[in-house]
This record gives sequence, structure tokens and C-alpha cells, in this order.
Amino acid sequence: MGGIEESERPLKRVKVPSGGSNSLSANLSLTEPREPASGFSLRDSMAWSPSSQGDRDAIGSKGIIKRPEFIKIITRALYSLGYSRSGDLLQKESGISLHSTVVDLFRQQVVDGKWDESVDTLHRIGLSDEYIVKSASFMILEQKFLELLKKEKIKDALYTLRNEIVPLSINVSRVHELAAYIIFPSSGAVSGPSSQDAAGSKSQSAILEKLQKLFPAAIMIPEKRLEQLVEQALDVQRDACAYHNTLDSELSLYSDHHCGTNHIPSQTLQVLQAHCDEVWFLQFSHNGKYLASSSKDRSAIIWEVKDDGEVSLKHKLTGHQREVSIVSWSPDDQQLLTCGVEESIRRWDVNSGECLHIYEKAGVGLISCGWFPGGKGVFSGMTDKSICLWDLDGRELECWKGQRTLKISDIAITDDGKRIITMCRENAILLLDREAKCERLIRENQMITSFSLSKDNKFLLVNLLNQEIHLWRLGGDPDVVSRYRGHKRTRFLIRSCFGGLEQAFIASGSEDSKVYVWHRDTPEPLFALPGHSGAVNCVSWSPTDPHMLASGSDDYTIRIWGLDQVKLKNRDNQRNGINHHSKGKT
Repeated sequence: MGGIEESERPLKRVKVPSGGSNSLSANLSLTEPREPASGFSLRDSMAWSPSSQGDRDAIGSKGIIKRPEFIKIITRALYSLGYSRSGDLLQKESGISLHSTVVDLFRQQVVDGKWDESVDTLHRIGLSDEYIVKSASFMILEQKFLELLKKEKIKDALYTLRNEIVPLSINVSRVHELAAYIIFPSSGAVSGPSSQDAAGSKSQSAILEKLQKLFPAAIMIPEKRLEQLVEQALDVQRDACAYHNTLDSELSLYSDHHCGTNHIPSQTLQVLQAHCDEVWFLQFSHNGKYLASSSKDRSAIIWEVKDDGEVSLKHKLTGHQREVSIVSWSPDDQQLLTCGVEESIRRWDVNSGECLHIYEKAGVGLISCGWFPGGKGVFSGMTDKSICLWDLDGRELECWKGQRTLKISDIAITDDGKRIITMCRENAILLLDREAKCERLIRENQMITSFSLSKDNKFLLVNLLNQEIHLWRLGGDPDVVSRYRGHKRTRFLIRSCFGGLEQAFIASGSEDSKVYVWHRDTPEPLFALPGHSGAVNCVSWSPTDPHMLASGSDDYTIRIWGLDQVKLKNRDNQRNGINHHSKGKT
């Protein structure tokens, strides 16, 4: 595994000096009721008539759900889904109408475009808030005005404006706009925001939607209210899931949601064996379709991730004269950068495997690489401690000289291209603002060995000599928000990464041949995954598949980790629709 002299700071294979959630409320359960043990079946209970149930106003185990509201919301959902006959039948069988007779009349009049009649009916609904009545009247009369104007009934439109709209004494600025339509009809009567499809059913339906949002929910049941309640219940379950790592498309209404640690990749699915020396760096492409690896064997490899999750070799990239320390994907994943240790950067075409350009500088070695946002340029840390930015053809665009980077250094740039992040001292990270021409430092008490920037550019994961990983928040005054420990690092450069759904997890290599996984909120590891036979130098979590993790090791191999399907299947088979959990434990 190669060492270095005591005076040198390590590259990858270099020795570094040794140094010292909440339970889900039961009332949000989406489970089915149990059948009574008395022999009275659920089918029988569903066949009860409303009168046989008495006059109970509350349902549910807590007795906090009002039965009339529940029935109305279900009825509203049936109509929204297009099941009108079922909605009618439910109203008839339950004896609970979705709306009062006067509200139904009002809605029909609006849909039919009977504006005068609908205003009259509006006053019979019994709304206590005068402002709502005036606002609803304004909406209706505005539509009436625009229709008259479109039919070129100018006098009638003017009468409506003066004698019906103005006396409401609200929305004065809009009244002025309507008056302007009379003077300059072409300026707004047709193109104005409220006049589109003025005489058509689309416009009338749009007015009804606006009125529905204005009215109290008890008067006019909101559209898709049941869907909103179900989504809220799923949100609560998802937020209460301490180890949530499941895509929304996989959530189900049939049982309470709870991931547990079974939904974190912990099982070796593949072992990739194509490098002939230590694997130093891994990175998935942004679209998750490729994985790139670099090695002490002076090569890099592009691996292709198939739709079924199988990973296969696509191209082996050779040409570097030194070990390849790092790789970086272009924003569109069509090109890849590889950096040889204190040597040069090569830019490759992903489809063909062809080397498109070599970036180098006379008398200076390149030690890191990255893409400028949009893929318009390439930047690198240099052995003279400067940072350089080139265009794709190799012309130098900018160069920041001085103590900007170290001989061994990670480098990153934010998505907006405004801030460059690099290790400038053994215990400090430089935040270089290109636009403001200012610099800030993140200082640690220990030597920094590597770092990783989060996808949202708001957090920095910093690996330290003392076998700790610190999570820094970059906004405002940067500060440490979490510390992770448990992995082993005494001599070599070990890398960590963000991963999982919404990057809620942390993974790291370790010198004890294991892969360590933490939740971002807990300092102790969830897993220490065995399998490698040498130090694990690097990890990368797929940005599109929260269940795929890759690790590279001194044993020359790359392991692809996924879900333990046996445990997952057993867990699903044991589930009975209800989970009582706390902090991910069932």
C-alpha cells in the first residue's frame, strides 16, 4: 500500500502522520378495520343502513372524525374521480348531501353562466363574512362584464360596471382596469387575464374553482380534499421514518410506511474485478447510468449501470503515466475528466472512450480536477498551490495564485459557479468567492484529509486525521452540525460521501476493510459492512438509486451494495398493515 517520507503530505496511497424520530400517531393509520371475533363479518357491517347505526356523529377509534364530514369528503372524491353515479348513490344511502340545496343551485347557475341569478342566490347561502360575499359578487360580475364587452354590448357592460361592480367598493385597481377596457377594448377585453374563454364553459369552471377557494370549506367542500388528507398522512409517516430511504413512487396506502435499516444498501450484489491495483476513487454519473473508477494501476474505468442494476465494464481508459487519483463527470455525463497524480488531466468521451484533450502546464503538476458549471470549462489544483481554470480547448481563463490549495487536495465548485472550495492548509478549507473577490476559511483543529460537497451545495463533509467526519453547514457563518465516528483511519487517505434519498445518509471507507454507513442525524454508524479484504479507500452512492452504493478497495475490487432482499421479504411478510416504531426500530 505504499508509504511516503515523513515530510510529505499524503497522496492517496500515502501515509498520513498518525494523530491522536418520532412515533406515528395512531389516528393517521391507513389500515383496514378488523372483523369482529363474534362471527359478525365486515361485509355485514358494511351492509348496515344509516338508520341502524343510530345518530352517531363521530367515527374512528379516537372518535374525533365527524361522520358527516367524512361522508362528504368521500362523496367529493367520487365526483372528482368521475364516479358521479356512485357519488349520487352515497348521498342517497347515507342521507348526507354534499352541499345544501341553495349551494347546489348556486354552483349550477355559475356553470350555466347565469350571472344575475347566481348573485341573487349567493346572498341566500348564509355567508356571515361580508367581505367573502362582496369578493364572490365581484368575481361573478366581472365575468358578466367581460362577456358583455366581448359581445360588444358596451352600454350593458358600462351599466354593470357603474351600478353593480363599483358599489361593492373593493379591488379598486381592478375596477380601473375594467374601465380601461371600455375606452380601449383591444387592450384588455380579449387579452385580459379574466377574459380568456369568457363565453365558454372553461371560463365558468375556472370561476367556480376560484369561488370554491374563497368560500369556507364547510359551505363548499374543497376539490380533492381526500387526496390532500391522504398525502398529509403519507408526509407524516415519511417524516417519522427515521431511516427513510424509499422513493415516493414506492409508498403504499395499504400499510403504514416504515423503512427501517432494511432499506439501506447492506448486501453485496456484485464484485467488479477489472483493475490490477488499488482502487482510489469512485464516482457515479449524475444520471446514475455510469460509474467511474480510478486506480493506482494508472487507469480509469467507465462502468455502465443497466436498467436491472447490473454493472458492466464499458471502457478502460489508459494513457496516464502516473497513478490516477480522481475522476469527474461533466454536467451532461457525456464526458469524463481523469487526473494523474501530479501529472495531467485528460478529458474523455464517454460513448467512444476516446481521449478528447490533455490539460497540462509546463513545470507544474495537476493534482485535482473538476468541471465549471454548464461544462464550459475545466479547473484544477496545481502543485504550485494555485488554482487554474481552462476552457475546453485548454486556454487558461483564470488563475488564482498563492496559498490556494495543497499538494494533495480535493476541489469543488458550487453549481452557480460563484464559489470554489479547496483545501488551502492542513487544517483549513478555503471558500473562494469568484464574484465578490473575497475569501473565507473553514478551520478544523485536526488535519483535513478529504472533503465532499453536498448536492444542494449547502453542506460539506470533512474527513479528519483523528478518525472523525464533520458535517459543516456552509450558509451564513459556517458551523459544524454533526460529527461521525466509528470508522478506522490511521495511515491512508479515506473518502466519504453523501447518499440515499435526499442525501440523508453518510458512507465512508475504512482501513479495517469495511464500509461504514451513518444517518446524518446520528453520530454512531448504522452498519459496518464487511466484504473487502483490504482498506476501503472510497465510496460513492448512486444519485438516482438510493439503494445502490459502490466501494473501492486496496484489494483491487469494487463492490456494489444493494438491499438485503431476504430480510426485506421477511419483513414485508410479517407486516400486518400496522407499524409502531420509534427512531427506525419496530
